[in-house]
Amino acid sequence: MKVSKNNTDMQIKFIDRKSGKTISEKPPGEVFLKLLYHNPFGKMTILPVVKRKFLSVWYGKKMDKPSSIKKIKAFVAQLGIDMNEAEKPISAYTSFNDFFYRKLKPNARPIENGFVSPGDGKLIAFEDVSDVHDFFVKGRKFTLEEFLGNKELGEKHKNSSLIILRLAPNDYHRYHFPYAGTPSEMTKIKGDYFSVSPHALFGHFTQVFCENKREFCTLSTKDKGEIIIAPVGATMVGTIIETFTPNSTVKKGDEMGYFAFGGSTIVLLIDKNKLTIDPDILENTKKRMETFVKMGEKIGK
Repeated sequence: MKVSKNNTDMQIKFIDRKSGKTISEKPPGEVFLKLLYHNPFGKMTILPVVKRKFLSVWYGKKMDKPSSIKKIKAFVAQLGIDMNEAEKPISAYTSFNDFFYRKLKPNARPIENGFVSPGDGKLIAFEDVSDVHDFFVKGRKFTLEEFLGNKELGEKHKNSSLIILRLAPNDYHRYHFPYAGTPSEMTKIKGDYFSVSPHALFGHFTQVFCENKREFCTLSTKDKGEIIIAPVGATMVGTIIETFTPNSTVKKGDEMGYFAFGGSTIVLLIDKNKLTIDPDILENTKKRMETFVKMGEKIGK
Protein backbone atom coordinates (compact mmCIF):
# COMPACT_ATOMS: atom_id res chain seq x y z
CA MET A 1 0.00 0.00 0.00
CA LYS A 2 1.31 3.38 -0.90
CA VAL A 3 -0.39 6.41 0.63
CA SER A 4 -0.16 10.15 0.03
CA LYS A 5 -0.19 12.62 2.90
CA ASN A 6 -3.93 13.18 2.64
CA ASN A 7 -4.76 9.50 1.90
CA THR A 8 -6.93 10.40 -1.11
CA ASP A 9 -4.31 9.30 -3.64
CA MET A 10 -3.84 5.88 -2.08
CA GLN A 11 -2.54 3.21 -4.41
CA ILE A 12 -3.37 -0.25 -3.14
CA LYS A 13 -0.44 -2.46 -4.11
CA PHE A 14 0.65 -5.83 -2.83
CA ILE A 15 3.37 -8.38 -3.43
CA ASP A 16 2.33 -11.60 -5.14
CA ARG A 17 4.46 -14.04 -3.17
CA LYS A 18 4.69 -16.73 -5.83
CA SER A 19 5.85 -14.45 -8.64
CA GLY A 20 7.48 -11.69 -6.57
CA LYS A 21 5.64 -9.11 -8.66
CA THR A 22 4.05 -5.94 -7.33
CA ILE A 23 0.38 -5.84 -8.30
CA SER A 24 -2.11 -2.97 -8.12
CA GLU A 25 -5.50 -3.74 -6.61
CA LYS A 26 -8.65 -1.94 -7.69
CA PRO A 27 -11.29 -2.79 -5.09
CA PRO A 28 -14.94 -2.84 -6.21
CA GLY A 29 -16.57 0.48 -5.31
CA GLU A 30 -13.23 2.28 -4.83
CA VAL A 31 -14.71 5.72 -5.63
CA PHE A 32 -17.44 5.15 -3.04
CA LEU A 33 -14.86 4.01 -0.45
CA LYS A 34 -12.88 7.22 -0.97
CA LEU A 35 -16.08 9.22 -0.47
CA LEU A 36 -16.85 7.38 2.77
CA TYR A 37 -13.44 7.51 4.40
CA HIS A 38 -11.60 10.50 2.93
CA ASN A 39 -14.33 13.03 2.12
CA PRO A 40 -15.71 15.10 5.04
CA PHE A 41 -19.23 15.01 3.58
CA GLY A 42 -19.14 11.23 3.16
CA LYS A 43 -17.78 10.69 6.67
CA MET A 44 -20.51 12.80 8.26
CA THR A 45 -23.58 11.80 6.26
CA ILE A 46 -23.15 8.44 4.50
CA LEU A 47 -20.66 6.46 6.62
CA PRO A 48 -22.91 6.43 9.74
CA VAL A 49 -25.55 4.62 7.66
CA VAL A 50 -23.24 2.24 5.76
CA LYS A 51 -21.52 0.95 8.91
CA ARG A 52 -24.84 -0.01 10.55
CA LYS A 53 -25.81 -3.67 10.86
CA PHE A 54 -29.19 -3.41 9.14
CA LEU A 55 -27.65 -2.52 5.76
CA SER A 56 -25.20 -5.44 5.72
CA VAL A 57 -27.88 -7.87 6.94
CA TRP A 58 -30.34 -6.60 4.32
CA TYR A 59 -27.81 -7.01 1.53
CA GLY A 60 -26.79 -10.43 2.82
CA LYS A 61 -30.40 -11.60 2.64
CA LYS A 62 -30.65 -10.22 -0.88
CA MET A 63 -27.60 -12.29 -1.88
CA ASP A 64 -29.32 -15.41 -0.46
CA LYS A 65 -32.22 -15.14 -2.91
CA PRO A 66 -32.28 -17.46 -5.97
CA SER A 67 -32.55 -14.39 -8.24
CA SER A 68 -29.04 -13.32 -7.15
CA ILE A 69 -27.43 -16.11 -9.22
CA LYS A 70 -27.54 -13.79 -12.22
CA LYS A 71 -24.75 -11.75 -10.62
CA ILE A 72 -22.26 -14.64 -10.48
CA LYS A 73 -20.97 -14.79 -14.08
CA ALA A 74 -20.25 -11.06 -14.27
CA PHE A 75 -18.58 -11.13 -10.84
CA VAL A 76 -16.32 -14.02 -11.88
CA ALA A 77 -15.39 -12.33 -15.15
CA GLN A 78 -14.80 -8.88 -13.61
CA LEU A 79 -12.55 -10.15 -10.81
CA GLY A 80 -10.82 -12.96 -12.71
CA ILE A 81 -11.83 -15.75 -10.34
CA ASP A 82 -10.45 -19.20 -11.24
CA MET A 83 -13.49 -21.45 -11.19
CA ASN A 84 -11.35 -24.50 -12.01
CA GLU A 85 -10.52 -24.56 -8.28
CA ALA A 86 -14.16 -24.62 -7.21
CA GLU A 87 -15.95 -27.78 -6.14
CA LYS A 88 -18.99 -26.93 -8.30
CA PRO A 89 -19.54 -25.16 -11.68
CA ILE A 90 -21.30 -21.78 -11.76
CA SER A 91 -24.55 -23.39 -12.89
CA ALA A 92 -24.77 -25.47 -9.71
CA TYR A 93 -25.00 -22.61 -7.20
CA THR A 94 -28.40 -21.72 -5.76
CA SER A 95 -27.65 -18.07 -4.86
CA PHE A 96 -24.82 -15.55 -5.00
CA ASN A 97 -23.90 -16.27 -1.38
CA ASP A 98 -23.83 -20.01 -2.10
CA PHE A 99 -21.21 -19.19 -4.73
CA PHE A 100 -19.43 -16.57 -2.60
CA TYR A 101 -18.55 -18.97 0.21
CA ARG A 102 -17.96 -21.82 -2.25
CA LYS A 103 -15.84 -24.79 -1.30
CA LEU A 104 -12.74 -25.67 -3.29
CA LYS A 105 -11.64 -29.01 -4.70
CA PRO A 106 -9.80 -31.15 -2.10
CA ASN A 107 -6.30 -30.56 -3.52
CA ALA A 108 -6.74 -26.90 -4.49
CA ARG A 109 -4.95 -25.68 -1.34
CA PRO A 110 -2.06 -27.96 -0.25
CA ILE A 111 -1.26 -27.65 3.47
CA GLU A 112 2.45 -26.86 3.78
CA ASN A 113 4.88 -27.45 6.65
CA GLY A 114 5.12 -24.99 9.54
CA PHE A 115 2.56 -22.36 10.55
CA VAL A 116 0.22 -21.66 7.65
CA SER A 117 -2.13 -18.94 6.45
CA PRO A 118 -5.74 -19.47 7.60
CA GLY A 119 -7.09 -18.22 4.27
CA ASP A 120 -6.53 -16.56 0.91
CA GLY A 121 -5.78 -12.85 1.04
CA LYS A 122 -3.33 -10.04 1.60
CA LEU A 123 -1.30 -10.35 4.74
CA ILE A 124 0.69 -8.04 7.00
CA ALA A 125 2.57 -9.18 10.10
CA PHE A 126 4.19 -7.60 13.13
CA GLU A 127 6.62 -9.38 15.44
CA ASP A 128 5.19 -7.36 18.32
CA VAL A 129 1.66 -5.97 18.44
CA SER A 130 3.05 -2.58 19.53
CA ASP A 131 4.61 -2.19 16.05
CA VAL A 132 1.16 -1.72 14.53
CA HIS A 133 1.15 1.90 15.76
CA ASP A 134 3.93 2.86 13.34
CA PHE A 135 2.09 1.29 10.43
CA PHE A 136 -1.58 2.25 10.76
CA VAL A 137 -2.67 4.02 13.87
CA LYS A 138 -3.20 7.77 14.02
CA GLY A 139 -5.09 9.39 16.85
CA ARG A 140 -7.07 6.89 18.87
CA LYS A 141 -4.86 4.20 20.40
CA PHE A 142 -5.40 0.55 19.46
CA THR A 143 -5.43 -1.81 22.43
CA LEU A 144 -5.91 -5.57 22.61
CA GLU A 145 -8.09 -5.11 25.68
CA GLU A 146 -10.59 -3.19 23.57
CA PHE A 147 -10.23 -5.46 20.55
CA LEU A 148 -10.79 -8.64 22.58
CA GLY A 149 -13.17 -7.07 25.08
CA ASN A 150 -11.14 -8.76 27.80
CA LYS A 151 -8.59 -7.07 30.05
CA GLU A 152 -6.88 -10.29 31.13
CA LEU A 153 -6.44 -11.59 27.57
CA GLY A 154 -5.32 -8.17 26.37
CA GLU A 155 -2.60 -8.08 29.01
CA LYS A 156 -1.56 -11.67 28.27
CA HIS A 157 -1.05 -10.95 24.56
CA LYS A 158 0.22 -7.36 24.77
CA ASN A 159 3.60 -8.35 23.31
CA SER A 160 2.36 -11.15 21.03
CA SER A 161 3.00 -11.23 17.31
CA LEU A 162 0.08 -9.88 15.27
CA ILE A 163 -0.92 -11.18 11.84
CA ILE A 164 -3.74 -9.62 9.81
CA LEU A 165 -5.14 -11.37 6.74
CA ARG A 166 -7.42 -9.18 4.60
CA LEU A 167 -9.87 -10.97 2.30
CA ALA A 168 -11.07 -9.08 -0.78
CA PRO A 169 -14.39 -9.94 -2.47
CA ASN A 170 -12.62 -12.04 -5.14
CA ASP A 171 -10.84 -14.25 -2.57
CA TYR A 172 -11.85 -17.70 -1.34
CA HIS A 173 -13.99 -16.90 1.73
CA ARG A 174 -13.65 -19.96 3.91
CA TYR A 175 -11.06 -19.82 6.67
CA HIS A 176 -9.10 -22.64 8.30
CA PHE A 177 -6.96 -23.44 11.32
CA PRO A 178 -3.32 -22.36 10.85
CA TYR A 179 -2.03 -25.01 13.24
CA ALA A 180 -3.14 -28.20 14.98
CA GLY A 181 -4.68 -27.92 18.42
CA THR A 182 -7.90 -27.67 20.38
CA PRO A 183 -10.12 -24.60 19.82
CA SER A 184 -12.31 -23.07 22.50
CA GLU A 185 -15.87 -21.82 22.11
CA MET A 186 -16.15 -18.57 20.14
CA THR A 187 -16.54 -15.31 22.04
CA LYS A 188 -18.80 -13.01 20.02
CA ILE A 189 -18.57 -9.22 20.16
CA LYS A 190 -21.32 -7.14 18.60
CA GLY A 191 -20.35 -4.14 16.52
CA ASP A 192 -20.55 -2.08 13.36
CA TYR A 193 -19.55 -2.89 9.80
CA PHE A 194 -16.75 -0.58 8.68
CA SER A 195 -14.99 -1.60 5.47
CA VAL A 196 -11.65 -3.45 5.82
CA SER A 197 -10.28 -1.94 2.62
CA PRO A 198 -6.98 -0.05 3.05
CA HIS A 199 -9.03 3.06 2.23
CA ALA A 200 -10.74 2.54 5.58
CA LEU A 201 -7.84 1.12 7.58
CA PHE A 202 -5.50 4.08 7.13
CA GLY A 203 -6.63 6.60 9.70
CA HIS A 204 -9.49 4.37 10.93
CA PHE A 205 -7.60 1.24 12.06
CA THR A 206 -8.79 1.33 15.66
CA GLN A 207 -12.41 1.96 14.65
CA VAL A 208 -12.39 -0.97 12.21
CA PHE A 209 -10.91 -3.50 14.62
CA CYS A 210 -12.38 -2.29 17.89
CA GLU A 211 -15.87 -1.35 16.70
CA ASN A 212 -16.64 -3.93 13.98
CA LYS A 213 -18.52 -7.13 14.68
CA ARG A 214 -15.96 -9.79 15.56
CA GLU A 215 -15.48 -13.04 17.38
CA PHE A 216 -12.53 -15.08 18.52
CA CYS A 217 -11.46 -18.39 19.92
CA THR A 218 -8.30 -19.62 21.63
CA LEU A 219 -6.49 -22.47 19.87
CA SER A 220 -4.46 -24.42 22.44
CA THR A 221 -1.43 -26.06 20.80
CA LYS A 222 1.40 -28.33 21.92
CA ASP A 223 4.33 -26.11 20.93
CA LYS A 224 2.96 -22.69 19.95
CA GLY A 225 1.06 -21.92 23.14
CA GLU A 226 -2.39 -20.36 22.95
CA ILE A 227 -3.22 -18.72 19.61
CA ILE A 228 -6.06 -16.19 19.30
CA ILE A 229 -7.96 -16.54 16.00
CA ALA A 230 -10.39 -13.69 15.37
CA PRO A 231 -12.63 -13.36 12.29
CA VAL A 232 -13.73 -9.73 11.84
CA GLY A 233 -16.82 -8.70 9.89
CA ALA A 234 -16.98 -5.74 7.52
CA THR A 235 -19.31 -3.73 5.31
CA MET A 236 -21.73 -6.09 3.55
CA VAL A 237 -20.58 -9.07 5.64
CA GLY A 238 -23.86 -9.91 7.33
CA THR A 239 -22.77 -13.32 8.56
CA ILE A 240 -19.78 -15.09 10.08
CA ILE A 241 -20.43 -18.83 10.30
CA GLU A 242 -18.32 -21.30 12.29
CA THR A 243 -18.17 -24.87 10.99
CA PHE A 244 -15.88 -26.43 13.62
CA THR A 245 -16.68 -28.22 16.89
CA PRO A 246 -15.31 -26.38 19.96
CA ASN A 247 -13.15 -28.32 22.44
CA SER A 248 -12.42 -31.04 19.86
CA THR A 249 -8.96 -31.58 18.36
CA VAL A 250 -8.42 -30.10 14.89
CA LYS A 251 -5.70 -30.67 12.32
CA LYS A 252 -3.81 -27.89 10.60
CA GLY A 253 -5.87 -26.84 7.58
CA ASP A 254 -9.22 -28.05 8.94
CA GLU A 255 -12.05 -25.67 8.08
CA MET A 256 -13.01 -23.21 10.80
CA GLY A 257 -15.79 -21.23 9.12
CA TYR A 258 -16.77 -18.85 6.35
CA PHE A 259 -17.89 -15.30 5.61
CA ALA A 260 -20.96 -14.35 3.60
CA PHE A 261 -20.74 -11.61 0.95
CA GLY A 262 -18.14 -8.85 1.30
CA GLY A 263 -14.55 -8.24 2.31
CA SER A 264 -13.42 -9.41 5.72
CA THR A 265 -10.42 -10.10 7.93
CA ILE A 266 -8.77 -12.75 10.10
CA VAL A 267 -6.58 -11.57 12.99
CA LEU A 268 -4.06 -13.90 14.66
CA LEU A 269 -2.22 -13.33 17.95
CA ILE A 270 0.68 -15.68 18.75
CA ASP A 271 3.42 -15.74 21.39
CA LYS A 272 6.33 -14.03 19.60
CA ASN A 273 8.80 -16.36 21.34
CA LYS A 274 7.12 -19.42 19.82
CA LEU A 275 6.66 -18.30 16.21
CA THR A 276 9.18 -17.07 13.67
CA ILE A 277 7.26 -15.22 10.94
CA ASP A 278 8.74 -15.67 7.46
CA PRO A 279 11.20 -12.82 6.80
CA ASP A 280 9.79 -11.84 3.39
CA ILE A 281 6.40 -11.12 4.97
CA LEU A 282 7.97 -8.99 7.71
CA GLU A 283 10.13 -7.14 5.18
CA ASN A 284 7.15 -6.41 2.92
CA THR A 285 5.19 -5.14 5.92
CA LYS A 286 8.04 -2.78 6.86
CA LYS A 287 7.83 -1.43 3.31
CA ARG A 288 4.08 -0.91 3.86
CA MET A 289 3.21 -3.64 1.39
CA GLU A 290 0.82 -6.51 1.86
CA THR A 291 1.80 -10.03 0.75
CA PHE A 292 -0.71 -12.17 -1.12
CA VAL A 293 -0.88 -15.70 0.30
CA LYS A 294 -3.22 -18.65 -0.05
CA MET A 295 -4.76 -20.87 2.56
CA GLY A 296 -2.33 -23.58 3.69
CA GLU A 297 0.74 -21.64 2.55
CA LYS A 298 3.57 -21.51 5.10
CA ILE A 299 3.93 -18.07 6.72
CA GLY A 300 6.11 -18.98 9.71
CA LYS A 301 7.66 -21.77 11.74
